[in-house]
Amino acid sequence: MEGLGREFNVVPIASGVAIALKDCDGVTFVGSAAATFSLTIATSFGGTYRAGSFFTPAWVPLDHYYQAAATNGTAQYTRVAQTAADNVVQAGAFTTVLFLSQDSLPDGYTYVKCTASAGGLVAITHDLDVQRKPQNLAAVSA
Repeated sequence: MEGLGREFNVVPIASGVAIALKDCDGVTFVGSAAATFSLTIATSFGGTYRAGSFFTPAWVPLDHYYQAAATNGTAQYTRVAQTAADNVVQAGAFTTVLFLSQDSLPDGYTYVKCTASAGGLVAITHDLDVQRKPQNLAAVSA
């Protein structure tokens, strides 16, 4: 069986797009520009998306991310530690990879949006709860 549908699903243009995390273990966002990548979450697809500062205590799921100094696969990734936040600020035109676990979401929240201030952004949901043929995958943005 192919990886698409067994291990992962992909949203190729994902900046500001609602991604459901209810049928997977997490989502990895991949950006390719100097940008700020900001997470917001909601309880439903069409619900109100909240930033981490809305919650008490603040929801701060990102204490690290990965970057590569190239966007064409010619540079290795390095782990970048940061003060826990709901965003990543990438100053260089690097490949930036950040992971959000479904377990890190507050109770009742199952949708996430990652908005990139510049460049492209891809979302990869992985460790799918149910494996399906690619043509039978549920839409993750609905």
